[in-house]
Amino acid sequence: MRVQFIGCGDAFGSGGRSNTCFHLTGDRTNLLIDCGASSLVALKRNHIDLDKIGLILITHFHGDHFAGLPFFILNAQFSRRQAPLTIAGPAGLRMRFVQIMEALFENSSKTPQKFEINLVELEPGKAATFGQTAVTPFTVIHGAGGGPFHAYRVESEGRVVTYSADTAWTEALVQAAHHADLFICEAYTFDTNVRNHLSYATLAEHLPRIAPKRLILTHMSDDMLARTSDIPHIAAHDGLLIEL
Repeated sequence: MRVQFIGCGDAFGSGGRSNTCFHLTGDRTNLLIDCGASSLVALKRNHIDLDKIGLILITHFHGDHFAGLPFFILNAQFSRRQAPLTIAGPAGLRMRFVQIMEALFENSSKTPQKFEINLVELEPGKAATFGQTAVTPFTVIHGAGGGPFHAYRVESEGRVVTYSADTAWTEALVQAAHHADLFICEAYTFDTNVRNHLSYATLAEHLPRIAPKRLILTHMSDDMLARTSDIPHIAAHDGLLIEL
């Protein structure tokens, strides 16, 4: 399986990075985790075949993780996509999808598509299966607005990839990422406490219990980006490609 970091930035474009969007591919896997506002441009920059993406997992409804969907959908419409597309995310996804489509492109949610769109609302702690891929959501902590908030444990083709999403520390991350082949985790700051976000120092404290096989840090502020040389783990950059 391959994981490519299409975008690994925060909401403010720190370091010139694009909004969150990860592309997972394998023999029977082709999905995105999150689709932030800049994702369509970043996907095209990386020459991704968009018609082959069958599943988009949304962690929460903030624009840097969710607002790329209208651009993705309209691009698919105009490029005459025919393959069905499943979009899965927290409770409220169906309502939020209509809202974001209408906010960015009026009447777009009412336009008949040339391809089928399936919207699936996921329940925390309950695995959902999409083809050969099992997805288990875990509730994480990221404030009041824009939720519910999910971390995801994705199991496909004998590999496990976990994404923390944006979150303060929560014990749910231990179960979500335990012994994962790849743990993609927010490290918004180096050691400064920012409400509803995770610092590298806090993550490092709990990392022995999580014990992932590989850790890659994402969603970094300028504070964290200035300290990446001080840590033993990989800091993501746009375009980074990992083979599992």
